[in-house]
Amino acid sequence: MNHLLFALAAGCLLTLPARAAEPQFALFAGGCFWCVETDFDGVPGVLETISGYAGGTSANPTYEDYVSGGHREVVRIKFDPDRVAYSTLVSVLFHTTDPTDGGGQFCDRGFAYSTAIYALDERQAMDAKAGKIKAEAELGKPIVTPVEGAAKFWPAEDYHQDFGARNPIRYWYYRNGCGRNRTVEALWGDRAYAGVNH
Repeated sequence: MNHLLFALAAGCLLTLPARAAEPQFALFAGGCFWCVETDFDGVPGVLETISGYAGGTSANPTYEDYVSGGHREVVRIKFDPDRVAYSTLVSVLFHTTDPTDGGGQFCDRGFAYSTAIYALDERQAMDAKAGKIKAEAELGKPIVTPVEGAAKFWPAEDYHQDFGARNPIRYWYYRNGCGRNRTVEALWGDRAYAGVNH
């Protein structure tokens, strides 16, 4: 009888489903956080995007004072590592921005709109640096996007979250008027928006 119970228990253990990986996070700056959000929302395996501020010295930054606090506009990306690798997200960041521009992004100028990768651990830092080298080789020109250490993330105000989905006409006029798509496509050609499902 004990042998039968053991065999049944062993059989049950063999049929247990594989444990899903815990969600992970990435923190990227790519210019206007509305646009970074919408680009990453189109990546399979991304579970959530939240606009916010990071990298500065002030606490509790707001849209009115984050620039004076030395922060960038950023997006915190929650993702399923079983469905999308962090290295793929790094590649998406490069292919949806102009990482050769250190003065901002498109019509938005200044440090607050500059690109950056905030690596949350050593593995992310290694993957980000490798992705930067690969992207430089693709473009044949230097990429100025820094790979920085982890930074405190401060969520932006509610009216900034999911802005493109909630205000599609205003968002389209902003993105088109700022020249984001035109610049990305001119820089990357048929590799623009690689990894993004439009």
